[in-house]
Amino acid sequence: MQKRWLYKNTPPVEQIDALSSAINVNPYLSTVLLQRGITDFESAKNFFRPLMDHLHDPFLLKDMDLATNRLKSAIDKNEKILIYGDYDVDGTTAVALVHSYLKSFYSNCDFYIPDRYAEGYGVSETGIIWAEENNFTLIIALDLGIKAIDMVTMATHKGIDFIICDHHLPGGDIPNAVAVLDPKRVDCNYPYKELSGCGLGFKLIQAFSRKYRKEEEILEYLDLVVVSIASDIVPITGENRILAHFGLQKLNQDPRPGLKALKEIADIKNELDISTIVFTLGPRINAAGRVAHARGAVELLIATSEEDANALAEKINVKNDLRREFDSNITEEAIAMIEGNETLLSAKSTVLFKETWHKGVIGIVAARCVEKYYRPTVILTESNDMITGSARSVRDFDLYKAISSCSDLLEKYGGHKYAAGLTLEKANLVAFQERFEQVVSSSITEEMLTPIIEIDTFIQFDAITPKFYSVLKQMAPFGPENQKPVFEAKNVFVLNSLNNFKDRHIRFSAGQAGNETMFNVVGFDLIEHYEKLKNAEYFNITFTLEENTYNGITALQLRIKDIKFDNA
Repeated sequence: MQKRWLYKNTPPVEQIDALSSAINVNPYLSTVLLQRGITDFESAKNFFRPLMDHLHDPFLLKDMDLATNRLKSAIDKNEKILIYGDYDVDGTTAVALVHSYLKSFYSNCDFYIPDRYAEGYGVSETGIIWAEENNFTLIIALDLGIKAIDMVTMATHKGIDFIICDHHLPGGDIPNAVAVLDPKRVDCNYPYKELSGCGLGFKLIQAFSRKYRKEEEILEYLDLVVVSIASDIVPITGENRILAHFGLQKLNQDPRPGLKALKEIADIKNELDISTIVFTLGPRINAAGRVAHARGAVELLIATSEEDANALAEKINVKNDLRREFDSNITEEAIAMIEGNETLLSAKSTVLFKETWHKGVIGIVAARCVEKYYRPTVILTESNDMITGSARSVRDFDLYKAISSCSDLLEKYGGHKYAAGLTLEKANLVAFQERFEQVVSSSITEEMLTPIIEIDTFIQFDAITPKFYSVLKQMAPFGPENQKPVFEAKNVFVLNSLNNFKDRHIRFSAGQAGNETMFNVVGFDLIEHYEKLKNAEYFNITFTLEENTYNGITALQLRIKDIKFDNA
């Protein structure tokens, strides 16, 4: 698939020179840092040397005093406290964090995860009734609850108080809970708005520890926080970057038994980073709630013995294998549907339905279809006599707005610009498919339908030195809004050893006109360029830098993202 190369703005030369001089790095690195808002020695020091002391005061969150006071009162009176969270990675890590923290000094608490299929997303009536029947008088809601106005009212009538910790956008009204911690509240002046749900749970226990206990005791929960930050795809900026930095240290050096067991079962030998969490730990934790009940994920994450953790990890891994099978089979069916239908192939959107598809993986399938066809995609299945589904978008296209334009055909929908969920009557399926295609076709541009590679800056091979890479590595953790830098090199040529492997990937030794430095390069899923590379004199590449160890020797390697043969 043709890709569009998009160049970030190059900062003014005087700014590049000033930063290079201030922190003693070359202009290429200064350019990359300036693009990330690092403008002087002080901001560079904070960026490269994060400290837990740089975290904001948790009491800057609106209602934090109310939340900690109510929690202390519940503990003093020996009330039953219920930790209630969502069934995804962010929710289950948040529940594990707050539950483990409370259990370390207070026994009268339990946790509750709603059933994805029977109860759906959010605070459920079933959950409130269960809390009442089991004599809970305080619920701490994590990664959900900001729109649970009716459920909070219902709980209040039953003598149950709510503390809500949610990072999603509020609606017009805020639930009438004892405390509602949400940095996205319009009346909340908290300086950082992008915390994960688990990150918000961390701020709650940080505040409680600071006020009533010892704050250093919260550091042992940072491994859970970084798993949530990675898996929930929140920006790796500000507080999230600090939490991720120290969370990765904890996760790699001294993880809790449940995460250690997951690392072992996933056969992870190298250090984890944000990307490897997303592709290894996150899916396994998520699998519990996708093909069974997410309670199993929390039980794993709160396990205190390695024996228990290993047994629970085995169970979760079986669920993950099952999830993979569902995912693979449904993706194959979806692609076959598109390839076998000229109308679907030429459409600007994809809307597919099959009543037997597993509800727990249709969001993953939607994402895979976007990867292959790069257009807004809705994957639908049948559930409780209704059609329900997940939608994913492409860069710059507002999926939520497009779905809102079909709201008269829907029973309910929710989400944001790039991901959404929806439910509709079976009778409205064809009308929705037609309307959604009309809406997308009338508003999407050809540029939006072309995948983008965002390039930080041009570079010469001889500027890429061990010192250069050493500084680059310290820009980690990489993730949304702090992605691994992407460079473009012009006038590159195949020096030797061009080959393909697994009929999908390419590798060769590359040189660049004008300097003597050479690098080994690898291009995954770039076999389409193999024949052209055989005959091309010069070409341009976009790439990221990595280390590769072979036969005990570690060397820098370029990982190619794309190749252009014209205008080289």
